[in-house]
Amino acid sequence: MTMPSKKIAIINGPNLNLLGKREPEIYGTISFEEYFELLRRKYAGAQLEYFQSNVEGELVNQIQHFGFQSHGMIINAAGYSHTSVAIADAVAAVPATVVEVHISNIFARESFRHHSHLSAVSKGVICGFGLRSYDLALDFLLHS
Repeated sequence: MTMPSKKIAIINGPNLNLLGKREPEIYGTISFEEYFELLRRKYAGAQLEYFQSNVEGELVNQIQHFGFQSHGMIINAAGYSHTSVAIADAVAAVPATVVEVHISNIFARESFRHHSHLSAVSKGVICGFGLRSYDLALDFLLHS
């Protein structure tokens, strides 16, 4: 599927480097790098960037970097979604449209996961559709 040439950054937080190995019943059996290549092929006309870190400050730096040079960002801050005011502040500070994504349905999990600091500063939230959550967010950003 050829899309308009828009730059979209995908930023993943802690432990998402373990996709394909970690709790496959929740997170699936392929790595994010494998999935990212599928997205690149599907959205060949888009300029997709990807960054993952387990370190909060590195995530803030990349949000600030991509947030001023991208049309949009897809952010799965993972566990930091529920704890990081700094990441939420970085999202609020940049002009790029941000979609918050979660692989699992955070509302069907432990109660501490039901609140995300990012939700209030994001255009929308997609959760519970596995890796397809990224595809849905990408489709939205490319058509907005």
